[in-house]
Amino acid sequence: MARRERFNRQARVNLRQELYALPKVDLHRHLEGSLRLKTLAEIAQEHGLDLPSYDIEQLRPYVQVTNDPPDFHRFLEKFRLLRRFYTTPEAVKRVAYEAVADAAEDNVRYLELRLNPEALAEARRFSLSDVADWVIEAVHQAQADYDIQVRLIAMIRRDKSLENAWEIARLAIERRDDGFVGLDLAGDEVNYPATPFISVFQAAKEAGLGITIHAGEHGSAENVREAICEMGADRIGHGVRSIENHQVIQLLREHKTVLEVCPTSNLQTGVMHSFAHHPLRDLYYLGVRATINTDDPSVSDTTLTDEYLVAVMGIGIAIPDIKQMILYAAEGAFLPPDEKAALIARLRQEMGIEVQVGTEG
Repeated sequence: MARRERFNRQARVNLRQELYALPKVDLHRHLEGSLRLKTLAEIAQEHGLDLPSYDIEQLRPYVQVTNDPPDFHRFLEKFRLLRRFYTTPEAVKRVAYEAVADAAEDNVRYLELRLNPEALAEARRFSLSDVADWVIEAVHQAQADYDIQVRLIAMIRRDKSLENAWEIARLAIERRDDGFVGLDLAGDEVNYPATPFISVFQAAKEAGLGITIHAGEHGSAENVREAICEMGADRIGHGVRSIENHQVIQLLREHKTVLEVCPTSNLQTGVMHSFAHHPLRDLYYLGVRATINTDDPSVSDTTLTDEYLVAVMGIGIAIPDIKQMILYAAEGAFLPPDEKAALIARLRQEMGIEVQVGTEG
């Protein structure tokens, strides 16, 4: 028994090393959920923030899922405290820079980092345009320092006003040449419908932004249909409940819509009760362009390598299928055709495969 346990432990280590070495694409990572705990403690001490503790381990349960029971609203509560740390321009820049650096360290070659400018501005009532520009500056510096390509997605919250949504959309449109490539709608999809924001997303799409909508996470598969047909979604954040409606599955296939699946987050928010019952493999085998992402690395205490490991060991995804999902993610990137082709070519070369992107999975 001891020998078998050692073998299993070593096999897991070897598998993790193999997955870590893969070149990766993360389409669904929130800046506000990517803060290093060490950085939080240092910012808190420097600015005398009133916190339960300055000790990292004692602070951890307040900003990271530890032994919390799975619950969507409990998960979102972590961000209430996290928003207090954006106290200076330097703090905003540091957090953005470190989020990119951490992704690069995990061999992420292409990252789309999404942010809610209002959340970054909240602590000191900064202007939304200022915080966006600070993030742009930090991301540009991080790209110069690391082997990673980064683009930004502006995020709108469902529980905010239409006026707020238009302000964020215009901000992203105005900064398309500085790295903003998409617009996202996130938040409680059960109690706050997407309908009021349809005109905002239609305008953003006409202006050239990619559209990704959080849908089919806690809400029904019908929300995925609405996101695609009425809001022009190119990608769906999570979308795991699409599996409950065969017509939505067919819609995803016909539109070649990419699903940004985040397995660990799905368990922590109570969307799924176990990895064994996660629909990622079924979605992929049904020909849906499912991809694997982190969501909130710091809050979930995960990396993209960890998510791949969960997909293989917990969900039963084969490594060749992981590679195809990486290519699906690159195909779904909000990049111009020439940059996208270059990214796909690089990934294929680094993975040593000849998979043709665009075929049915």
